[in-house]
Amino acid sequence: MNEYDVIVIGSGPGGYVTAIRASQLGLKTAVVEKESLGGVCLNWGCIPTKALLKSAQVFEYLKHAEDYGLKVKEYDKDFDAVVNRSRNVAAGMSKGVQFLMKKNKIDVIEGHGKVLAGKKVNVTNGKKSQELKAKHIIIATGARSRELPSLPQDGKKVIGYREAMTLPKQPKKLIVVGSGAIGIEFAYFYNAMGTEVTIIEYVDRIVPVEDEEVSKQLEKSFKKSGIKIMTGAEVTAVDTKGTGVKATVKTAKGEETLSADVVLSAVGIKSNIENLGLEDVGIAVDKDKILVNDFYQTNLPGYYAIGDVTSGQALAHVASAEGILCVEKIAGHKVEPLDYGNIPGCTYCFPEIASVGLTEAQAKEKGLDIKVGKFPFSASGKAQAGGNSEGFVKVIFDAKYGEWLGCHMIGIGVTDMIAEAVLGRKLETTGHEVLKSVHPHPTMSEAVMEAVADAYDEVIHL
Repeated sequence: MNEYDVIVIGSGPGGYVTAIRASQLGLKTAVVEKESLGGVCLNWGCIPTKALLKSAQVFEYLKHAEDYGLKVKEYDKDFDAVVNRSRNVAAGMSKGVQFLMKKNKIDVIEGHGKVLAGKKVNVTNGKKSQELKAKHIIIATGARSRELPSLPQDGKKVIGYREAMTLPKQPKKLIVVGSGAIGIEFAYFYNAMGTEVTIIEYVDRIVPVEDEEVSKQLEKSFKKSGIKIMTGAEVTAVDTKGTGVKATVKTAKGEETLSADVVLSAVGIKSNIENLGLEDVGIAVDKDKILVNDFYQTNLPGYYAIGDVTSGQALAHVASAEGILCVEKIAGHKVEPLDYGNIPGCTYCFPEIASVGLTEAQAKEKGLDIKVGKFPFSASGKAQAGGNSEGFVKVIFDAKYGEWLGCHMIGIGVTDMIAEAVLGRKLETTGHEVLKSVHPHPTMSEAVMEAVADAYDEVIHL
């Protein structure tokens, strides 16, 4: 029987990062993966979607070439080529993870992993089966597209994010159910490529986890692009008989039937915790999540869980951070629990959305006395020169102590700007310190400084 210090089940951005850090710490490590190294994120999520979105953005630039004083006589899209580029990017990244596994001397065991009592893992691959033993077993099996009873996925007319990345042909009409990051990104992509898109959102605004002003701005931008948005709406039934699909949508005004070629269900995710042997060994689970402590230990010594199977935010960077923390604790390092209140969230539509910390509404709910500042990109020289001046940066500070409570951005490239706020909050910076840190001009990033200046009534460019 092969014996290890650490066995990681699952090789997504939680699992493979955990394995590499474990190996760096001198622990003999193996990864069990039933499909492709890199998991959903590298193969079917974060990375290939960004490739699709880049193609859409370039196509949009071609459409508006004249705005930049350029003449492009002929241009068109090749939907298959766009999808192929995305798949090639994903394949390249997965090969990169294979290289990292070899470099760090991590054993990659292909097959379905199942935990057994006595700190063992059974791996089945077809008819072959083997048992592995480890001092520490980390479950990092991630999640998949959640199915609603009223919206059963058939993989052809009613699809999840996975099929949305590789449709054999571009739909003329698409209904997107759910306006979280996945739904919003695909709505943008397909609309930019020329599909007629309708978004259906159950609550009263799109991107409901974001600050309300961000939701309003995105709705305005999306409607300008020709996307139809229905909020306070619910799909109660779908009919896939005949050509296309018909969705029954219930709103406050009553019921209506929408027709489309495809319905994309983007209503959240479901943890992959089935067939892992959790019940057999007695690992505690509650509401679809494995219960863990601050250092990702389950109720059973030697068994851990990280990423989407636990209750933290279902984000790649959260899974990576949890895994690193988990193995550093195993290796005896002094570590602090992760601060889930300082996790940035990013949505890569156009305009992009990035945020961290409290929204204005949440700060008020806590009864805090706050200072709020906002700087629109319409007043930014860099944004105007780039031809993309939609959106703004919004900051929220505690009036008494100057603590940076939240930062919310919508605009081009803001996902690459939010780390300033994450780092600032981690270092307990104050509004005054941000103001006195000289930001380069002309950049999009100086909008952060300007928004802070606005909060403290010192704004120059408004």
